[in-house]
Amino acid sequence: MAISNGRDYLYLIWHDKASKKQYIVGTLSKNGKYEFEYNEEVDLAIKNGFTFLTAFPKREKYECETLFPAFLSRLPDKKRSDIANILNKYGLVEYDAYQLLKRSGAKLPIDDIYFIDPIFDINDKFERTFPIAGSRYYMNCNNGNNCFKNCNLKIGDELSLELEPENERDSNAVKILYNNKILGYIPRYYSENVTRIIKEKKKYKCIVQEINMNDNDCQNCIIVKLFS
Repeated sequence: MAISNGRDYLYLIWHDKASKKQYIVGTLSKNGKYEFEYNEEVDLAIKNGFTFLTAFPKREKYECETLFPAFLSRLPDKKRSDIANILNKYGLVEYDAYQLLKRSGAKLPIDDIYFIDPIFDINDKFERTFPIAGSRYYMNCNNGNNCFKNCNLKIGDELSLELEPENERDSNAVKILYNNKILGYIPRYYSENVTRIIKEKKKYKCIVQEINMNDNDCQNCIIVKLFS
């Protein structure tokens, strides 16, 4: 949970399919009422094709007493017959829209935006799950036909992390490896703080959480859990 000055924060991420880069384009926070605003990185994202969300057409702070309808609509309806199974998947006992947004990411097949729970204080205990970035390239994926045969990954396998400061795209790049074979990278939105965790020799563990062999675009084929 990313909390600062009493506010609980989420980052809105835009995934640029052309460059495969993820941009932190906005921040949603909660402390009684909800606030949303675009951040500085949105300008770079706009240059690469991102457009302001219809519900938030300007660079200003938006406020709402309840979760913004534009974000609420990305979540499964709490009246669904299978809602109990959905909540159980994300470790929720009862329907809490903000917590479901945080834990699920609320990514839709119709666009390329989703939410992530940032890491603020590396001295606090944390647990984050996320897909390995770039796994399609490094694991020679062909819509799930080759990659898992090549590395013999299993759920629960422990992975190692290695800094790559010479990386031209991200000086905080962190490689994810299994048996010395690179599987991909920590997503850019976590790489800076994960770099700090490694440099400051904080205790952590990274394991395989999910393997989705039927993920057609190979963006979420390997989900890992990083925790301290």
